[in-house]
Amino acid sequence: MSAASPTALGIGALSRATGVSPRSLRYYQQVGLLDSDRDQGGRRRYRSAAVDRVILIQHLFAAGLCSAGIADLLPCLEAPPELRTDWLRTRLLDDRTRLLDQRRDLDRAVDTLDEILAGKLDLHDGGPVLHTR
Repeated sequence: MSAASPTALGIGALSRATGVSPRSLRYYQQVGLLDSDRDQGGRRRYRSAAVDRVILIQHLFAAGLCSAGIADLLPCLEAPPELRTDWLRTRLLDDRTRLLDQRRDLDRAVDTLDEILAGKLDLHDGGPVLHTR
């Protein structure tokens, strides 16, 4: 990509196009999720395809994946569907299972707090006692 290319975006333009802060974009670059070239003034210049990549990264973060996991998945996700392997499906299903387990644990924690708030759990003689009202 040429620094003078009309499809090259500065970090501010990429930030506006994606709604992602420049700080986050620099972090994505630091951890290998995004790359850029530098113009003659040393400023980052991103290809127009970076918009779609940043949006995909945001979706993966929203899905509960960490940056290392996202880095593993991006090459497969960006490949044409006919070139994707079963590894991608297996990996995404594993992440889904992990999230469902976390949701179950959170539901259990909320249920416990609800019992405490309802006065069904208190401390009696130094230990927790569950009232069965």
